Amino acid sequence: MCSLCGVLGGNEHWTDAAPRPGVYTRNADGVARRRERANRVRIANRALRPFRLTLSDWQGNAFLLSTLTGKTEIVEDLAHLWMAAERLTGAPCDPLSPAVLDALDAADG
Repeated sequence: MCSLCGVLGGNEHWTDAAPRPGVYTRNADGVARRRERANRVRIANRALRPFRLTLSDWQGNAFLLSTLTGKTEIVEDLAHLWMAAERLTGAPCDPLSPAVLDALDAADG
């Protein structure tokens, strides 16, 4: 699927709050869903910081993952985040490695 079709298709990922029958979400209104999405981006950026990557929301349908030099890739959902991170950095990106966890602990103070 091309990037444009992915954006227009409105695919939903399990990490996205979506009010529909049979699915519980406390964020039934659009503002709450956008706030929750922004919070997920903020948390993902903390985990991406040791890899010198940043994530931003793209129209509420996808994410933009960027390097410090501006190299950018569209990420359909958070499940594809680390694969895209490895493509952009050209190196393995393990958010659970001891070095990354130590960097996150140090950033928290």
